[in-house]
Amino acid sequence: MYGSTFQVVSGNIATNPRCHECNNYKVSRSIYNQATFNEKVEKKEIVGKTLQDFLKKCSCTSKKAIRVTKSLLPIIDWLPKYRWKEWFVHDLISGVSTGLVATLQGLAFALLVGVPVGYGLYSSFFPILPYFILGTSKHLSVGPFAVVCSMMGSLVLTMAPDEKFMLSGNSTEMNKTMVDTASRDAARVLISGTLSFLVGIIQLVLGTLQIGFIVRYLADPLVGGFTTAAAFQVFVSQLKLVFNVPTKSYNGILSIIYTLIDIFANIGKTNIADLVAGLLTFVACIVVKELNDRYKRILRVPIPVEVIVTIVATGISYGVNLEKKFNAGIVKSIPSGFIPPVAPDVNLFSELIGSAFSIGIVAYAVAVSVGKVYATKHNYAINGNQEFVAFGVSNILCGFFSCFCASTALSRTAVQESTGGETQIAGIISALIVLIAIVALGKLLEPLQKSVLAAIVIANLKGMFMQVLDIPRLWRQNKWDAVLWVFTCAASIILGLDLGLLAGLVFGLLTVVIRVQFPSCDCLGNVPGTDLYKNVKAYKQIIEPEGIKIIKFCSGIFYGNIDGLKNGIKKIVGFDPVLVFNKRTKALRKIRKLLKKGQLHATKNGIIREVGIENEGFEHNEDSDAELDTQAVDLKEIDIKVDWNSEIPVKVTVPKVSTHTIIFDFSQITFLDVVAVRSLKVIFKELNRIDVEVYIAACSDNVFKKMEDCGFFDLINKQDLFFLTVHDAVLYTEEQRSASEGYDPLLEKISLMQQNVESTEVETDEQDIEEEALQRLAS
Repeated sequence: MYGSTFQVVSGNIATNPRCHECNNYKVSRSIYNQATFNEKVEKKEIVGKTLQDFLKKCSCTSKKAIRVTKSLLPIIDWLPKYRWKEWFVHDLISGVSTGLVATLQGLAFALLVGVPVGYGLYSSFFPILPYFILGTSKHLSVGPFAVVCSMMGSLVLTMAPDEKFMLSGNSTEMNKTMVDTASRDAARVLISGTLSFLVGIIQLVLGTLQIGFIVRYLADPLVGGFTTAAAFQVFVSQLKLVFNVPTKSYNGILSIIYTLIDIFANIGKTNIADLVAGLLTFVACIVVKELNDRYKRILRVPIPVEVIVTIVATGISYGVNLEKKFNAGIVKSIPSGFIPPVAPDVNLFSELIGSAFSIGIVAYAVAVSVGKVYATKHNYAINGNQEFVAFGVSNILCGFFSCFCASTALSRTAVQESTGGETQIAGIISALIVLIAIVALGKLLEPLQKSVLAAIVIANLKGMFMQVLDIPRLWRQNKWDAVLWVFTCAASIILGLDLGLLAGLVFGLLTVVIRVQFPSCDCLGNVPGTDLYKNVKAYKQIIEPEGIKIIKFCSGIFYGNIDGLKNGIKKIVGFDPVLVFNKRTKALRKIRKLLKKGQLHATKNGIIREVGIENEGFEHNEDSDAELDTQAVDLKEIDIKVDWNSEIPVKVTVPKVSTHTIIFDFSQITFLDVVAVRSLKVIFKELNRIDVEVYIAACSDNVFKKMEDCGFFDLINKQDLFFLTVHDAVLYTEEQRSASEGYDPLLEKISLMQQNVESTEVETDEQDIEEEALQRLAS
């Protein structure tokens, strides 16, 4: 049956781009279905690994121990290879530049968390030390990040608002209510330190369990929308510092809207000195950063605008005494030296666990995403799971020293890389610069206005706000990604960053489900002269084999999209197999009634003729000598076969079915579930009982094994139905049809073949007739 060979000349393949007729591609082989292929090519026996094999793999050798140690402590691998003469000068320049920026960003980001600015310096110092030993990225500047700080600040302000620390006092004229800032700041520092510790524990556990893949679910459009919303929230939180107007602390749903309303309601109380300082700082930072970007090939070291602006603003504030003369808001107090470590408050874990998980994932995802960009640029690799461990240990250390969660800032990392940083040595030098600021320079920055720090933060948000320009591009490339970006951004602004991230994640997974649930279902045709089959709607000069429908479903098949497959089949073939079967059954039932009444009987050539009563659509047989005795026909033993595409002798409209074979192209089916396999069996049965043959082509071994495990194969559905390619199935079908053209099994309109002739009349009720018709039609 499958011994014949086919030869295909599938066109000319060009080895030279300018030559399209260099080589001919020809194939000559037998037609293979799965059964004959298994006979021809023996399968390998796959033996599962035993416990002994697993123990051998886990056995410890000196090489394996060294490899594991280097993976856990990457510094052992890269530090001995460090080229001191070539790289150290570059790392020194980069470390000093990055350290100055990190010092100022630490002070500014502390305002986002709602803790005293001195803790921002600690947060720019401590996480660098563990990462220097455990990290795998050479260019990340580890420390606070605006988005992460904003997420932490949202939680800190919720748990320790000003209203919890109000003090009532009497003045000479009226009663005034004041905030116990010492108690409030102590509570907020404890919360932020505990939160950082818990984030570190979560990250360390995820890294130990090798769950670095979890960030794959944070798609780029989701991260883009989320970080843009976070930038907007940071902007609003810093806007009140630029205006220096009194506002309430809002958190949760619509907190950004309420804060904006408060700011504009009190806009008349704006401190002019702070507003002018903030605007000048913002303009200076934006202009200089634009110059740095435009002339980065000329400038070996970017202009440290933040450092320059801070020095100038501090000098002006100190010389003019802005605090006393204009009531400007200044930093006031920056502690010198380090505070002793403080144990986290484990009683807060239950309240912080949910936010800690989301903050930890976001901090890690941002850092790894940035790290991968620079790793690709400089031709090295970073280990995602080891990064989880490195950031986990860093944040645990931060928790003990009341710092806030570590990640990386895009602008700070760009400075470290663009100024020539080669390795983590640049990071440790930046930590030394921050250390100098903590020990000696902190007091010098006390006159600095908070509006200047706020303006520096806002200026560094430019890159995040520019992500809005990604929406038109995403819309052109993939509308689902654009919708995900906008939804995540809007949800994060309205619901808050934590709930917004969760909503964006759920919505992103939902879009994947929707896309999988409604995949494309195409009808394929043959490219003339080849064994190639392409979508008939997408290409011209594609030929559909007569009577054959080739259906390609581009997705895995599971319980959620099996109805889509059924609807796609109906749309392509042009009929509903269940409806066709029901109509044919109804027609058979009426024909049997006529046979029972003797109004139809058979001749030797199978043509039915009427007796007495006219039936529309039925031709008389003019050969009277060939008539059989209708009294001798046993209806129970009569097999009725009908050409359903011709006119039938009863008034029942039966849909015409011109398709005799359906071939499913399974080349893009990646998985199946139990429901899909059961549904496929039903589809096969429905098509087979209306005389439509069904085959499957190009099925992968994994999908074939899954169908085998789920009980697809039985006495009817065998491996013969599976072909290696679509062309095999088409050639086999045409071969079978050609072999059957020598005789017509359907005797013109209706053929009654008499198998037993008995003299007794058999009484059969209508229900028995219908059941018998269904059984014979199904067979």
